[in-house]
Amino acid sequence: MLMKILITGGASGLGESITRRLASVPGNTVYFTYHSSEQQARQLEHEWSNCRGISCNFQDQEAMAALLAFVEQADLDVLIHNAFATENIQKHFHKLDPGVFSAHFSANILPVLQLTQRAILQFRKKKFGKIISLLTSALVDTPPLGWSEYVAGKAYLASMSKSWAAENSAFNITSNAISPAFMLTRLTAGTDERIQQQLTQSHPLKRLLTPDEVADTVQYLTTCSQQINGINLIINAGVHVV
Repeated sequence: MLMKILITGGASGLGESITRRLASVPGNTVYFTYHSSEQQARQLEHEWSNCRGISCNFQDQEAMAALLAFVEQADLDVLIHNAFATENIQKHFHKLDPGVFSAHFSANILPVLQLTQRAILQFRKKKFGKIISLLTSALVDTPPLGWSEYVAGKAYLASMSKSWAAENSAFNITSNAISPAFMLTRLTAGTDERIQQQLTQSHPLKRLLTPDEVADTVQYLTTCSQQINGINLIINAGVHVV
């Protein structure tokens, strides 16, 4: 089945791996948003003729309005939520300025809600659609120190993902999530090497999860049966069996 897909934050880190994986499927048309990764976006467009980057700062009302208008007319089949800004939140909860909470809801949660609302309206008209949300395996584990705001945001989206599935299954719309374990990406670039080594040594496979492995899982959810709905795939080598 040929798919029209929109990935948020699809030009760098995990998002780039997802974009490349989906663009490699013949017949797919892959749109991806980016903000500060223009060079990578141009490179992806150069390498894959079926890719198109969309510059969008989620904090810019005009840019968001344009993106929402695009979703209305693009006849999408799949919406993938990957983008997540984490500036100034990698601190212990008691050290966070109260303004951070509303700022990061506005930056990371509200755009997801707006895009999903607009996509669901179109999916309901065509009686088909897939929503895929990238979360974190920290939702089933002890949250890492200093990431309370990040994990809380993902928990909010995990709950929303279930509601989207429940409210729209009769319209042949699925909403599934993926919760990867720790990966080496731009998001985790500041992690101390000693912690990286500790995580590797304690890992059942003695190696960290890679973005390409997560991208393969995303690709599966874009093509699987609509019977698979309302799930959260935890990718952590069986550290937790739920």
